[in-house]
Amino acid sequence: MTYIIIAVVAVIVLWLIAAYNRFVRLANQTKEAWADIDVQLKRRFDLIPNLIETVKGYAAHEQGTFDKVTEARTQAITAQQSGNPAEVAKAENFLAGALKSVFAVAEAYPDLKANQNFLSLQQELADTENKIQAARRFYNGNVRDFTTALQTFPSNIIGNMFGFKPAEYFDLDGASAEREPVKVGF
Repeated sequence: MTYIIIAVVAVIVLWLIAAYNRFVRLANQTKEAWADIDVQLKRRFDLIPNLIETVKGYAAHEQGTFDKVTEARTQAITAQQSGNPAEVAKAENFLAGALKSVFAVAEAYPDLKANQNFLSLQQELADTENKIQAARRFYNGNVRDFTTALQTFPSNIIGNMFGFKPAEYFDLDGASAEREPVKVGF
């Protein structure tokens, strides 16, 4: 009888250890995924000034558009430093809209569209945007797995006992913003 009790207690202890370690692993994977988003956003922030300077050379009278992008970039960097996915997503939506304005301005300048520097920067930015989307999907997948583990029985007992909190999804409002045409006035 005592062997049975010892065996049951051992199984429970082993399960507790395994469940705790799973939460630690999921939390670390989520943090790592957020770091991937952070790296891609910094890459984008570094590309934007080069893109703006290239376009400025062709469209000097579009200062309002450039100021808007610079302001959006500053807001995005500030939001990124907060580490709050909701704030970062809001700032990134604003920045994405501002970048669309730059590309709309570029469409009005045929020489700029053919400029190798502009084309290279545009390609780098497109590549970065794709990497941000992939990093966001990876992060949100980790958040989903972590949240599911925190909400399902019996692992939710361990998660609550050790104070694990669900992470926020990184949601962009791009679906609606991308469908609206960019308005550029001259």
